[in-house]
Amino acid sequence: MSDLYIGKVRLNSCAVLAPMAGVTDRAYRELCVKYGAGYCVSEMVSSKALSFKSKKSEELMKVSEKERPCGIQIFGDDPECMAQAALQALKNNPDIIDINMGCPAPKISTNGSGSALMRNPSLCGEIADAVVKACGDVPVTVKIRKGWDDDTANAVEVAKICEKAGVSAVTVHGRTRMQYYKPPVDYDIIKEVRQAVNIPVIANGDIDSAKKAFEVMRYTECNIVMVGRATMGNPWIFSQINSYMINPENPMYYPSLEEKLDVMVKHIEAMVSYKGEHTALLQARKLVTGYFKGIRGAAALRGEAGRISTLDDLYALKNKALNAAAAY
Repeated sequence: MSDLYIGKVRLNSCAVLAPMAGVTDRAYRELCVKYGAGYCVSEMVSSKALSFKSKKSEELMKVSEKERPCGIQIFGDDPECMAQAALQALKNNPDIIDINMGCPAPKISTNGSGSALMRNPSLCGEIADAVVKACGDVPVTVKIRKGWDDDTANAVEVAKICEKAGVSAVTVHGRTRMQYYKPPVDYDIIKEVRQAVNIPVIANGDIDSAKKAFEVMRYTECNIVMVGRATMGNPWIFSQINSYMINPENPMYYPSLEEKLDVMVKHIEAMVSYKGEHTALLQARKLVTGYFKGIRGAAALRGEAGRISTLDDLYALKNKALNAAAAY
């Protein structure tokens, strides 16, 4: 775990945070790094929006010292525009620039970006080449999927093309675009990519526990795993993975309900400090629900979480959860 690098960037552990639109903002990334994420990636930023000087997109690229090492992820389908986006991203001093070649969302893929790029491997190479040249000594990574569909499972081909273009690592999500997030995850394709290239390969897809992370690493031969949805309401998963990798017999740490909800409050308070109460609480609704997973009365609490609009609402909801638990 002490010798994990992407280019010149040393990772703090083998478990890293996946970029998730509407989730992995600055406050979220800082939280996950605090609890052991070895590296984190921003929400995806549109290269086209940056070309139009979008303030919202520029805001997404702000990086703090508390979240390093951190990458900024950009997406688009034009090599020159992507290179310009990378140059703009570099003004925020990220440790890594990541290229999104795997997003399955229709609003991204139907416009030729994200996972749609995998239908055109040569374009993937052109984009990777342009961004690598623009970034100089800052490492560039790409995030891909198994392929567009099962008939065009070309992750190995795309990874090799991107490696030739000079990228420093590739993350492989073991599903096709047509699967979205439906099971199963194909860990065989991740293993095939790992065996086909000489750069680090990061395994991604349904890694939801320390044991699963260990099994995926062992099977795919990757020494880095990327965790996404399983981190929601559960930043402790990173410290659990790190501990398990050192010794699977180590006792697994699980927070008490009070600690869990204290972290929830601090998380949302940090969002408010960065974005203001109105915007932060609207975005926090789906994040808060994650902290209630597995506790008594979770369904009702999640319903109320969908209506919070102030920090006072959040504090009241926390107290309600604690009181409900104490009643049993």
